[in-house]
Amino acid sequence: MSISDIIAAVALALWLYLILGRGGFWRGSERDDAAPPEPDAWPAVVAIVPARNEADSVGECLPSLLGQDYPGPFHVILVDDDSQDGTAAAAGRAAAAVGGERRLTVVTGRALPAGWTGKLWALAQGVAHAEQRADSPGYLLLTDADIAHRPDSLAWLVAKAQACELTLVSLMAKLRCESPAERGLIPAFIFFFQMLYPFAWVNRPGSATAAAAGGCVLVRTDDFKAAGGVDAIRAAVIDDCSMAKIMKARGPIWLGLTDRVRSIRPYPKLDDIWLMVSRSAYAQLQYSPLLLMVAVAGLTLTFLVPPAMAIFASGGARIFGIIAWALMALAFQPTLRLYRVSPLWGIALPGIALVYMLFTVDSAYQYGRGRGGHWKGRFQANTSGSQ
Repeated sequence: MSISDIIAAVALALWLYLILGRGGFWRGSERDDAAPPEPDAWPAVVAIVPARNEADSVGECLPSLLGQDYPGPFHVILVDDDSQDGTAAAAGRAAAAVGGERRLTVVTGRALPAGWTGKLWALAQGVAHAEQRADSPGYLLLTDADIAHRPDSLAWLVAKAQACELTLVSLMAKLRCESPAERGLIPAFIFFFQMLYPFAWVNRPGSATAAAAGGCVLVRTDDFKAAGGVDAIRAAVIDDCSMAKIMKARGPIWLGLTDRVRSIRPYPKLDDIWLMVSRSAYAQLQYSPLLLMVAVAGLTLTFLVPPAMAIFASGGARIFGIIAWALMALAFQPTLRLYRVSPLWGIALPGIALVYMLFTVDSAYQYGRGRGGHWKGRFQANTSGSQ
């Protein structure tokens, strides 16, 4: 066999492993379609919403929370994290519009201390206020200000947690997929996330794989406190997966796809998605240049070699490349259907992967400049350690 044949065969072997041996991640079968049995009693729940300059989104987020069809006690705490756009006032107007003023508390966030990321500091303040309530919550719903919930989402989360005795339940919010940039890149974001963290492995108690989707996370309060709470992950840029890890050490967790919860944050241009991905991509690699090189080599072999061999090689290498490319395109189809995007995007997955590779390299570059983890005017993963 020639070198080309060997390289193409390795790429094909990788795709056979991904299809057959990685928890069936590509099928997207871990979903919230089944209705869990209702609990005998509905525990008190407090939702905590960290919000920094979210005046444009709280008008949809808060009414969706305050309008939950939840049979038990439920309250919402919004932590205004040093917003400059009138987020707190917008939150008050949104609650008043649906008659939910009594079920909403707006907390003015304190100055960000060293060693904390902004979102986690806001969550910590919200948790502290929740613990002071007379109706001590059995669960905390940690959700973002750019997330809208269907009226039955909280009841489903609590019922699932109670029925399966879970320490954490998380739903992967359906991301917006309307602009050309979103339609080209957002489904792949979900596909790659599932490849990194196969949901079936996340949901298996004996597996070490732990992940969550930060836009919608329900945690059992006692277990969260016993795991160290927000303080245990205070510097994490990828806070959702860090939280899932400490919670899975306490007991089983569950993560699934959903139509109940959706993101209302738009990513109209390539630059918007670039910023979203590069904010945490290098953190995923533990800020390691070696892991960055391994990741680039792995992405190249997995996604770029098959089409290159299919187009430019001959003989066995071309056949292996065509088969691997076809498997790649077929594996992408369930995610494309979820987002109602043309199946032809499956053929373009190598090019999309190349764009994500550039996002990752840029994430490392920004970290090296001391501008890592940029979000809402903060650099939360810079080399100097300042926030």
